[in-house]
Amino acid sequence: MNTRTTSSLLGAALVALALAGCASSGTSSGAYGSGPSSPSPATASADVAVGTTTLGKVIVDGKSMTAYLFDKDTPNSGSSACTGQCATLWPAITSKSATPQVSGITGKVGTITGVDGGKQVTVNGRPIYTFAQDKAPGDINGQGVGGIWYVVSPAGDEIKSAKSGY
Repeated sequence: MNTRTTSSLLGAALVALALAGCASSGTSSGAYGSGPSSPSPATASADVAVGTTTLGKVIVDGKSMTAYLFDKDTPNSGSSACTGQCATLWPAITSKSATPQVSGITGKVGTITGVDGGKQVTVNGRPIYTFAQDKAPGDINGQGVGGIWYVVSPAGDEIKSAKSGY
């Protein structure tokens, strides 16, 4: 098997794994893969801040990892629809405080009780998450997965732009 075929099969396997974590959500195929980025580091004391990816400015967690919104979450419901295997693949962004420390975010930031009992950060009433397949700041491997996961603008909106990659 050549390198390109192996890479394609690995990418397909990762997409299948990501979608399996949210199988109850009626997923469809989506973009997956990584593209070049130049991340901006989050403020060290912030729970969430603004970073830069190939899709532009996005919300990042305190480790500068890209934040995502899940289309199955209901705004202002006070709960997350991402549980079980989904929560393993899409870890909640959390805060030790009910009033998260923010840097550069213009959307309304708050918290809900997350699936693990901790304080999950919300933007405009929607829980936010990272993606387990993002390995470095600026990665956007979760963008468009299943047609239900999208990066978050500093205003708290989904960025549904396509990205380069698989």
